[in-house]
Amino acid sequence: MRALTWHGKHDVRVDTVPDPEIINPRDAIIKITSTAICGSDLHLYDGYIPTMKAGDILGHEFMGEVVETGAKSTLKKGQRVVVPFVIACGSCYFCGKHQYSACDNSNPADNQDISEELWGHPAAGLFGYSHMTGGYAGGQAEYVRVPFSDVGPIVIPDGIDDEKVLFLSDILPTGWMAAENADIEPGDTVAVWGCGPVGLFAIQSAFLMGAQRVIAIDHFPNRLALARQMGAEVLNYEDTKIYEALMELTGGIGPDAVIDAVGLESHGLFADNVLDQIKATAFLGTERPHVLRQAIVACRKGGRVSVPGVYGGFVDKFPMGAFMEKGLTMKSGQTHVQHYLPGLLNAILEEKIDTTFLISHRMALEDAPHGYDIFKNQQNDVTKVVLKPGLAKAA
Repeated sequence: MRALTWHGKHDVRVDTVPDPEIINPRDAIIKITSTAICGSDLHLYDGYIPTMKAGDILGHEFMGEVVETGAKSTLKKGQRVVVPFVIACGSCYFCGKHQYSACDNSNPADNQDISEELWGHPAAGLFGYSHMTGGYAGGQAEYVRVPFSDVGPIVIPDGIDDEKVLFLSDILPTGWMAAENADIEPGDTVAVWGCGPVGLFAIQSAFLMGAQRVIAIDHFPNRLALARQMGAEVLNYEDTKIYEALMELTGGIGPDAVIDAVGLESHGLFADNVLDQIKATAFLGTERPHVLRQAIVACRKGGRVSVPGVYGGFVDKFPMGAFMEKGLTMKSGQTHVQHYLPGLLNAILEEKIDTTFLISHRMALEDAPHGYDIFKNQQNDVTKVVLKPGLAKAA
């Protein structure tokens, strides 16, 4: 089959690789009909996530048709399914608490050492996201093996277009969980840093949860325009002093909740961010957490900090004094996708949530390297790239 493979920093290629096979009775093989490039994929593309190996198949946002099942799979051939990016067994301590992204059994034992040493406990398995998270082949391919297929995938009713439900695989539940982690109360003012896919879905979710005001912060005009269309007030950090603007907009109190939907690759020519970039380039650090620092300082006393943005290592200059003295609460984590799928699918079917507005580009799988390049370097114009294995390569 054809699949997008990683070969180093800014080097991804569509190669011919062996077809996936059933390994475990709970496996299923999915023929991919749609798959997307995620902002988190850019962390791999930029070389920030360790334990990638040449030839690894990328991609963790995908859906398709069941073509083969193991003896213990609950799926049936011909069903259309969306597959969560988190791989979960469904029966461990954490899965029993619906904390699927903390699954203890989906990351093979010989891949757990690095994440356990770095984070104190082993990570769960993720599709297409390094050997630290299991080394599983991803879904930017023609076919993919889905472990624990009796737990993860959700069956999609006939007649529903892929593009309406594809983002159930990751970014829609991630944006929803980000808003949920902010403990939004009716009438709240919520500030969201980053108007990429997760940030936009967090804005949409915050309004659905009762926020009175959402203030969106970015510097790409097109992304800010999308946030404004959702009803958010917008701030461009290139021409606005964000802390001062937030204080003015909230009468000096600060937002009730703040959401960092940016993560480890903050943009902007700020003193702390420039220093972080230098340290990352010199391999003296891994994160550029300017947004996290700014969000904590801006949040009101007694407020809530939600962090859906991906961080992988250690954060320097963390404003612990502000966090403690103001009595803030922080929640973060990979998304417990399986927990949110039924409710969010129903919301889509009832037309309470729309996701299709986000798609800016549709490409053949063979054009995936170009898709990565423009998603990385043309972020004002490229909000989401959806790859279709069935499409012909662009001329």
